[in-house]
Amino acid sequence: MLNIQRMTPKVGAIATGVDLRQIDDETFDQLYSAWLECHVLVVRDQRLNLEEFLSYSRRFGLIEPHPSKSTRHPDCPEVTLLGVNKFNADGKLNMDVYKRGGQTWHSDGAYDDVPFKATQLYALEIPSRGGDTLFASMHTAYDGLSPRLKDAIEGRLGAFVYGGRSQDNKLLNPEDRSKPPALHPLARSHPETGRLGLYFDPGKILRVEGLDESGSDELIDELTQSMIQPQSEYHHKWAKGDVVIWDNRSVYHKAAADYPPEEDRIHWRVSIKEAAA
Repeated sequence: MLNIQRMTPKVGAIATGVDLRQIDDETFDQLYSAWLECHVLVVRDQRLNLEEFLSYSRRFGLIEPHPSKSTRHPDCPEVTLLGVNKFNADGKLNMDVYKRGGQTWHSDGAYDDVPFKATQLYALEIPSRGGDTLFASMHTAYDGLSPRLKDAIEGRLGAFVYGGRSQDNKLLNPEDRSKPPALHPLARSHPETGRLGLYFDPGKILRVEGLDESGSDELIDELTQSMIQPQSEYHHKWAKGDVVIWDNRSVYHKAAADYPPEEDRIHWRVSIKEAAA
């Protein structure tokens, strides 16, 4: 029997008692409602093959291959393989692979004109310790801004690219590194719930439109300091078989990047966009 347990008042819910290989519409609707409300939904104890993982993921929207082509699954480009090929030919740890997703708090796909609605991971191998994924609420971030900062971002657009101001885009193929910035409101309304959130990614934002470089950098730095509010976080401790989907319109996330590098931490990942109307 399906059971959904809320993990914190702001973010996170864990569902048990369901097999995603044979889920009916009524059960899916309950999962989807919990996901919208809690922004991060964990479904435990799954045993999925690639097609079963994709079939469940497609119920949330359209799957789009990630722009990092080198990390796509060799048999299925819609799926990204996370955590493989951590060591270079000389045996040195490749920190871009090991720490992927752990550099800063971020929202997936802000660099795209149509950002990702959701990201979903399926845990194949989990280390003995560490390797959590951290989540924090965009809505709580916006609510916690000072009146001055709320005024400063009102009507403002952020310009986002994959490498942000640092231009760190090594995971992209050379032909994909010069994409024009995508523009998104910094105070963004969730399209399904209507809730306002601080739509922000310090590692992907290039500038704030309408400000000079100094003013833009100053506002970006202030927002970076303000985006993670007390009591807004959920830290997910992975178990093998976990399927975790998060709402990129509602939460930031980052990987802890603190697990023993000699151990495996391997996931399938899909990036999901809104289905066409």
